[in-house]
Amino acid sequence: MIAENTQTQMRKGILEYCILSIISRDETYASDIIAELKKAQLLVVEGTLYPLLTRLKNNGLLTYNWVESTSGPPRKYYALSDEGFKVLEQLDKTWHELAFAVQTATTKKK
Repeated sequence: MIAENTQTQMRKGILEYCILSIISRDETYASDIIAELKKAQLLVVEGTLYPLLTRLKNNGLLTYNWVESTSGPPRKYYALSDEGFKVLEQLDKTWHELAFAVQTATTKKK
């Protein structure tokens, strides 16, 4: 139970970073974000993703564009704002620092 709690908190902590990173590649539709996260074995459902996308947009990190769809209603495609790219750059730096710290702290001495 304790390990599961910690694993959940770790995943939540990196989810925003992963979402920003996925969107930074190109304008992205929400279902494509979910597919990328599933491919990375970071399972997330729409009920988790949409509020997070709204919060990121409200914080000025994302913009969106409505695109007509041939198979249904228009789709909302997300892109990073200039501020979003700045935040992603900071998160990249922090991730590399944390990965180094964890690797260093958890490596067994011979």
